[in-house]
Amino acid sequence: MPIVPTLINIATFPDIAKQAETKFPRYAAHMIALWEGRHERVLEAFDAGVRVYAGTDAGSVIKHGRIGEEILELQRAGLPAAAALDAACWSAREWLGADGISEGASADVVLYAKDPERP
Repeated sequence: MPIVPTLINIATFPDIAKQAETKFPRYAAHMIALWEGRHERVLEAFDAGVRVYAGTDAGSVIKHGRIGEEILELQRAGLPAAAALDAACWSAREWLGADGISEGASADVVLYAKDPERP
C-alpha cells in the first residue's frame, strides 16, 4: 500500500498543537510527536519498500502550487533526489492511471528556474 505523507501539511502541526495545548493537551502532544517523527517515518517506509508519492493536501490551509516544496521535504526525509522527484512525476502518474509520454496523451508542465535534481 503506497503512502502520500503530505509533509508540508504536517509542518503546520506545531501551530495546531499550540492552539490546542490548554484545552486538549494529549491531542497537542500527539500532534507534536507526529511532527517530530515525520521524516523518520517516511524514510522507514521508503526503506521498507513502500511506494512514497508526493502530495500537499492543497486547497485547505495549504495553497496550491507547492508540490516543489513537498519534493524537497521528501529529500529532507532521506529519499534520494531521483526518488523524491519521481514521487511527483512519472511513477505518480502511473499510480494514478495517467498517461505517460506518448502521442496524444495529456500532459502537465512545470517549469523551474534551475534543475530540481541538483541541490
